[in-house]
Amino acid sequence: MNNNISILDIIHDTTVDGPGFRTAIYAAGCTHLCKGCHNSHSWNIDNGKGYSIDSLLEEVKEAEFANVTFTGGDPFMQVEEFTELARRIKSETDKDIWCYTGYIYEQIIRSERLSRILPYIDVLVDGRYVESLKDESLIFRGSSNQRLIDVEKSLKSATVVIWNNRRIELSHIHMQNKFSTTSHIAI
Repeated sequence: MNNNISILDIIHDTTVDGPGFRTAIYAAGCTHLCKGCHNSHSWNIDNGKGYSIDSLLEEVKEAEFANVTFTGGDPFMQVEEFTELARRIKSETDKDIWCYTGYIYEQIIRSERLSRILPYIDVLVDGRYVESLKDESLIFRGSSNQRLIDVEKSLKSATVVIWNNRRIELSHIHMQNKFSTTSHIAI
C-alpha cells in the first residue's frame, strides 16, 4: 500500500454528495469512462495531487460538523489507500462515510481486495453512470441504475439493502415541487 492517495480536489461543506454537509474527497483515476461523465478529467490518475493519509484525515477532522464522501474518479482504483483512510476516519471520528463507485456491490463483495473497504462505508452509491438513464429527480446519484446501498445492513443480511432516508426524499420532492410550480421568483 502507498501512503499517498492521488486526489483531484477536496470540497468542504458540499451538500450534493450525501445528506447534510460533507467533506467530499475526489479521487483521481477511473477506468469506467462513462459516457456523459461530469468529471471526465478525473479519469487520469496523473491529474491528481498526492496527499498523505494523515493530511487527508486532518482535512476531515477540521470540518467538525461535516461527514465524508469519497468520490471521483473512482476511489476503488486506489482501494487499499482509501480503505486505510476510511478505517482511520471511523476509528478517530464519529463521521459517516459515503462512497461512489462505478463497480456494483455484487462485484465488490466477490472481490477480496475490493470488499475490504466495505465495513468502513455507511452508504455505497454503486454502478456506472449511464447517460440514457439520467434522471435529475434522483437524490445523490445521476442515473437510475445507481443504487444507494446501506452497507452495514447489506453485509449483515448477505443481500443488498437500499438506504432509505424518507425525510430527505420528502424534502427533495417538496423543493422540486416548490420550484417547478413557482412562475415568478423575485431576486
